[in-house]
Amino acid sequence: MTLPTILVADDDRSIRTVLTQALGRAGYQVRATGHAATLWRWVEDGEGDLVITDVVMPDENGLDLIPRIRRVRPDLRVVVMSAQSTLITAVKAAQRGAFEYLPKPFDLDELLSVVGRALVVPAPPPDAEPEPRDADERLPLIGRSPAMQEIYRTIARLTTADLTVMINGESGTGKELVARALHDYGKRRAGPFVPVNMAAIPRELIESELFGHERGAFTGAHARTPGRFEQANGGTLFLDEIGDMPPEAQTRLLRVLQEGEYTSVGGRQPIKANVRIVAATHRDLRAAIRQGQFREDLFYRLNVVPIRLPPLRERAEDIPPLARHFLDRARADGLAAKALDGAALERLKRHPWPGNVRELENLMRRLAALHPAETIDAAAIEAELAEAAAPPDPVAAGAEPLARAVERHIRAFLAAHDGGAGLTDVYDRVLAEVERPLIRLTLAATRGNQIKAAAMLGLNRNTLRKKIRDLEIPVVRGLM
Repeated sequence: MTLPTILVADDDRSIRTVLTQALGRAGYQVRATGHAATLWRWVEDGEGDLVITDVVMPDENGLDLIPRIRRVRPDLRVVVMSAQSTLITAVKAAQRGAFEYLPKPFDLDELLSVVGRALVVPAPPPDAEPEPRDADERLPLIGRSPAMQEIYRTIARLTTADLTVMINGESGTGKELVARALHDYGKRRAGPFVPVNMAAIPRELIESELFGHERGAFTGAHARTPGRFEQANGGTLFLDEIGDMPPEAQTRLLRVLQEGEYTSVGGRQPIKANVRIVAATHRDLRAAIRQGQFREDLFYRLNVVPIRLPPLRERAEDIPPLARHFLDRARADGLAAKALDGAALERLKRHPWPGNVRELENLMRRLAALHPAETIDAAAIEAELAEAAAPPDPVAAGAEPLARAVERHIRAFLAAHDGGAGLTDVYDRVLAEVERPLIRLTLAATRGNQIKAAAMLGLNRNTLRKKIRDLEIPVVRGLM
């Protein structure tokens, strides 16, 4: 039986040696070179069962070889390696037909796994999909951390698909940037990108906003108005903060996803929905499902491809390039040119960044505008972070933390009941003890207005009413 032959191209001799040894131990034959021209000659001569190539080589860019290889040997899979490790590199590799993209430094076990898959998975038919426009000039996402590399690879794989995507991440992590990247490098990039912030639309207007309305559909509807679905026709509809969508709109959205069509408010004629849905939220939708705030069937319709955006504190190595990027943008906007010294960068990496990338960008713009020196040092960073810090919380002021108070209460409760022997409703009892004052005080703050109280608590109005009834909480309009 003839062993598969792997063609390796990398101008780094040490990497060629490591790959040759690892692939040899795995039972493959290997031919390695440091030049693209040699690799191309082997391919033209019909050699090799798989190509592993670096992007940057002395005589040619490895990415430029992929279309040529696909034309002469469409069944020959290509795995791309790169130390550039940017979204653009990952997307270009996928767009040009690479089987997989691996950022350097790579894990040898992962590479061997990719090689094994590449040798057994049938090659797809060649296509003429054009590359994203201005691919060399645009870098929408910054960072080379392992977490960001995985996001780049996911986006790259989705450039040739039209799947629904759910982006989850804290506020300020850049969820809309990911959504725009999915659009700009995807199959629908020639169409419009239409963002909708569900949390910013009054509940009573959401259906009209999404699906449009006909003349006379309601008071004030003097003319037909297209909704966001119609505006996004042929492109991407980005539903930001999808967790804040009210139940009635969730039901209509689910119907659109199931049937592929919708009707405007007051309309009768079905309209075909020709959009790709990308949704985003900072909330835990699984918890919202358990609380009756979000439809489970809609969640699974939207969560076809989940992408988790890590908070900035989980990718501290990306803070220096991000900070420099924001200073460059500030200079392009007319602010003074600034640089960060090493101590300043280290101080930035130690900050927890509760506002994530947005907080970092705001800090860099503030320093570019207000810091007198050309070089920003750690003292300037420290002063700005202290100035922007939130006021001390009740814990810092000496108040007992809620978790500690609850823990103390539970210990006393269990001790009073012989360690909880024979009890079967501790969970419900404790929740009721917390929920009752929470709902009562929130109702007091809203003067008994249940609509406002539900919005403050993040609850569905019907859910709040049921809790008020079950917990026997008195409600008086105009309270306080």
